[in-house]
Amino acid sequence: MVFYMLYFTAELENLTNLQPRGGCDDPNYTYYFKVKCENCGEISQKETCVTMSESVPLPNGRGTANLVQKCKLCGREGSIQMISGHGQPLTLELSQRELITGLMVFDCRGFEPVGFSFGDGWKAESTSGTPFEVDLSGGEFADYDEKGECPVGVTNIRALFRVVKKQERGGKTTFV
Repeated sequence: MVFYMLYFTAELENLTNLQPRGGCDDPNYTYYFKVKCENCGEISQKETCVTMSESVPLPNGRGTANLVQKCKLCGREGSIQMISGHGQPLTLELSQRELITGLMVFDCRGFEPVGFSFGDGWKAESTSGTPFEVDLSGGEFADYDEKGECPVGVTNIRALFRVVKKQERGGKTTFV
């Protein structure tokens, strides 16, 4: 098993706390990305969608996963299990410092996640406290905050998957 953290960053203009609409652990937020087979290296042509609220039984009968899929080239089966509780919203401070923040951990067996696609279903709040529903499917977001009397926006949005290690200390699990 290999753990991957999905990290993201963006340039935020007068916005903070960018995250999926139901929070970083939103069980209904759908993650779209391609998968690379660890056996043959084939990358899926279409994006795979994974949601925490959906689980399927593993073929060997030992538990469930959020995704079970076969490689179209070699037929090897792989699975992905999402691990909540380790994501943080992207704040204006992180954005200004050009830092990334972790969004979700994926326990991957047989697949490597690649090429995350941003879509609809995000939220943020302006620096004056106005909430905004954010659609990132076009790669950016722009609006106007009437309360704060300023433009708000999300541009230059980027995501990457990195291998992380599971650590247990004092009864608490972290991924670094």
